[in-house]
Amino acid sequence: MQSDLEMLLKLQVIDYDLGELERSKEYLPDMMENLRREIEEAENLFHNTQKEISDSKVMQKSLELEIASRQAELKKLQDQMMAIKTNKEYDALVSQIDVVKGAINEKETQLFEIVEKLEKLESDVKDYETRGKEIQERNSRELKILQEKMDSVGSKIQIKEEERGNITVRVPKRTMSVYEMVRKSRGGTVVVPVRKRACGACYKALPPHRIQEIKRGDQIITCDNCGRMLIWHNGESE
Repeated sequence: MQSDLEMLLKLQVIDYDLGELERSKEYLPDMMENLRREIEEAENLFHNTQKEISDSKVMQKSLELEIASRQAELKKLQDQMMAIKTNKEYDALVSQIDVVKGAINEKETQLFEIVEKLEKLESDVKDYETRGKEIQERNSRELKILQEKMDSVGSKIQIKEEERGNITVRVPKRTMSVYEMVRKSRGGTVVVPVRKRACGACYKALPPHRIQEIKRGDQIITCDNCGRMLIWHNGESE
């Protein structure tokens, strides 16, 4: 029975590895999708900022043309002041001049804001380009590694399944049924060593006669509390 338990310990490791491989089939694609999304977001940020710069430059040019047009209009109105003959004409012209000056001031304020915005965008876009390249290079390397892992999962599972089969055929069916039952109900660790005269999984104290039975190793002993199979390892259990 002791040798059976030793084989079950090996089987337990194989089952853990199989579980991790099966889980990797789920989380590896998620990890890869996150890396691709990060690349895409960095690219979008760079390209959107480039577009914003382009749109802002168009707006800047439009404002400059409008200001130039208004300034020409203002000069024309100011030139007309020389030909004014009545107070009524003077007041009307001054009113027109004030309107044009107000429009120029408004457009110059907008132009100033656009120029400031462009300075920041052009500084930001350089950072976004650098960061985007770094993310692209780093994530591409990680994606290659993860893809290799994905590609190898199937073959690794097959190897582990073969190792598992080589062990299960050497363990008595009754013992295997107990192992499988505990594994399904408890998950994870099935065979546990005695630790400080208690179950190594749930830490339930074991009576002296049960300790002796486990030491003899001539039968399968399970924990009365958690149901796990108990094994004695000299030098590790006291």
